[in-house]
Amino acid sequence: MVKAREWLWTWETLRQFCLGAGVLCGLGAAVWFGYTQFFTKGLERLPATLCDGTVERDMVTQVLPPARYADEYSHGVDAGHQTRYSCSVATSNDARVWSTVEISSSTFEDMLKNRPPNARLIRASADGIEAYAASDKSTYVYVPCTPPVTDPSDDEYALVARVDAWGDTAITGAPLRQALTDIGYRIAQHVYKLAECQDDRTWPDQLPPYDASEAPRER
Repeated sequence: MVKAREWLWTWETLRQFCLGAGVLCGLGAAVWFGYTQFFTKGLERLPATLCDGTVERDMVTQVLPPARYADEYSHGVDAGHQTRYSCSVATSNDARVWSTVEISSSTFEDMLKNRPPNARLIRASADGIEAYAASDKSTYVYVPCTPPVTDPSDDEYALVARVDAWGDTAITGAPLRQALTDIGYRIAQHVYKLAECQDDRTWPDQLPPYDASEAPRER
């Protein structure tokens, strides 16, 4: 009889322990779910495409770390050779992807000459479109463009898209500069239409990757 009571007491204790552990696990899962939804899903709550539908959200989420809140802003001025465009995605963690595009009358080689003398750039090109990384967090895409109204004294116009990452990033090095270049390439295609560039251009699906064995140096 005593042994039976001891067995029942042991079984009841074990059952209560399992129930308590289950409740704690459930509460923990609920707390974790609430935490992830509130504190880390800011970027996932943005629209599926950003920058006036030109950049997929996943292209930005691979660059920026998770955050509680994220916001997107874009603005464009359609004025031929004075066309300007900017798009920014910023998070509550003070991380940001910032892109600006403008029409320039400088050639690609002239742009490179304006870099600091000790800077080392890495480049990639396809079908007359040039890309270069000035640093892991700063990239440029250069696309020849003839706007509807141009200054006859200028020999060449081009659309220049710059993309920068500020603050912490989810990736670094070669993957980061390639991701920023891909974003710039998408935005350049969008602004090319806004500026009504007159060139008959074929756009590759994507620009070729940079040489992974090279790394840029700002100065």
